[in-house]
Amino acid sequence: MIYTITFNPALDYITQVENFKIGEINRTKTETILPGGKGLNVSIVLKNLEIENTALGFIAGFTGEELKRKLELKGVKTDFIKVKEGVTRINVKISSEDNKVEETALNGIGPKITKNDIEELFKKLDEVTIEDIVILSGSIPKNINKDIYKEICKKLSKKGITFVVDSTQELLMSILQYNPFLIKPNKEELEETLNCKISTNDEIINAAKELKKRGAQNVLVSLGKDGAILLTKDDKVLVSKAPKGKIVNTIGSGDSMVAGFLAGYCKTKDYEYALKVGVAAGSASAFSTELASKNEVELILKQLYKV
Repeated sequence: MIYTITFNPALDYITQVENFKIGEINRTKTETILPGGKGLNVSIVLKNLEIENTALGFIAGFTGEELKRKLELKGVKTDFIKVKEGVTRINVKISSEDNKVEETALNGIGPKITKNDIEELFKKLDEVTIEDIVILSGSIPKNINKDIYKEICKKLSKKGITFVVDSTQELLMSILQYNPFLIKPNKEELEETLNCKISTNDEIINAAKELKKRGAQNVLVSLGKDGAILLTKDDKVLVSKAPKGKIVNTIGSGDSMVAGFLAGYCKTKDYEYALKVGVAAGSASAFSTELASKNEVELILKQLYKV
């Protein structure tokens, strides 16, 4: 079983107005409510690619129940911890049809997560076996110990459990010593994490080698419209170009790449195929208003093999 962990999931309320004006009443033209959070994005795309998984994390209140309902409608199994104080956050995203205003976002705080809630999460992780995979992604709420990623990775590493981390900077650097199976920075995140300027593919590869030297087994660097570069466990450098297409929404495309890579790897244990499925899934999400579907990924995958 694959488990995803999302510490501060959300309901994303995505809306579009004709001409957004600050300080005035704006009436929406379109509105969509979707499950939000990096780990949940991974769970949804994995399920779309027919990989069973369970979403872990914390929910609270009526918004938490709605989040759970929406995920289960998509076929994602959930095993959330219900927090007593507060509600699962709502993130509001507003875009304007006139394109004079970039997307405006208003992100909620989320519920109060207590020490007991964290202990409950660790109890669930005690049940994870060496046959499973755990994916940690996204930010940590302010009311949680900033070392929580480190504590979880240490626990998983001791049990020999495969885990994936999609994070950056100090959060990422602190867990490399526990040898994550996969990390997935983009170029900008590589620069932030290693505090350097990166311009060429050779510099990207060298930066990936530095993270591998510090403990990562496989380093997948997403490059947006330029595709991705993978430095594998056995030091092979694999490159995949991205397909051409109209970018509709980049939110969740990085998470989709993680899901696609794992789906491809779990099915074949072939790194080159896994990389292409990852790029196909990331691109499919970027070319769509919602996360990548199986059909969209398969169509793009065929393109990638023709390039």
